[in-house]
Amino acid sequence: MGRVERVTAGASGRRFALWWPGLAEPLALGESVAVNGCCLTVVACDGERFEVEAGPETLARTNLGGKSAGDALNFERALRVGDRLGGHFVQGHIDTTATLDERRRDGDWEFLRFSIDREATKLMVPKGSIAVDGVSLTLVDVARGGFSIMLIPHTMDVTTLGTLAVGSPVNIELDMIAKHVHKLYSSQHQES
Repeated sequence: MGRVERVTAGASGRRFALWWPGLAEPLALGESVAVNGCCLTVVACDGERFEVEAGPETLARTNLGGKSAGDALNFERALRVGDRLGGHFVQGHIDTTATLDERRRDGDWEFLRFSIDREATKLMVPKGSIAVDGVSLTLVDVARGGFSIMLIPHTMDVTTLGTLAVGSPVNIELDMIAKHVHKLYSSQHQES
């Protein structure tokens, strides 16, 4: 996790100055970094501080347009070829946003239920994968217009999901494989 230090509005986008405390290796100019799950390019960097730019499409499709100085964000570096994959394939291409409707404790874990556009749930299955603000998670239940997840204590401690308030928007990246299968299936039935 890190924080927004400054947001500067441009002609049609915004530039975000960000702080990543404890960053192990310095970032490189031009490197891709997932910011709340959204793949952005590093345009300036100095130690634990770096800057990214978000254009109109990114601001319209993600929750980044609502972020301001002091807000917490999830950061993740791009996967290197040959690294272990601890989760599912996530590209940093946000499909839509969802809204947290319910949050409740279940022992040491927490149950979170979100509302989302009904079209998005066509690409979700219980026990399937989803990325919520860049965090690779397993779906618990899926219904038309909603889904739920469970968070372990570690995830609550090291991501923004641990303090996410009811009513907050989150970035959603649907499972890449589900999207491709759906497109192939839809194409075949349209041609028949």
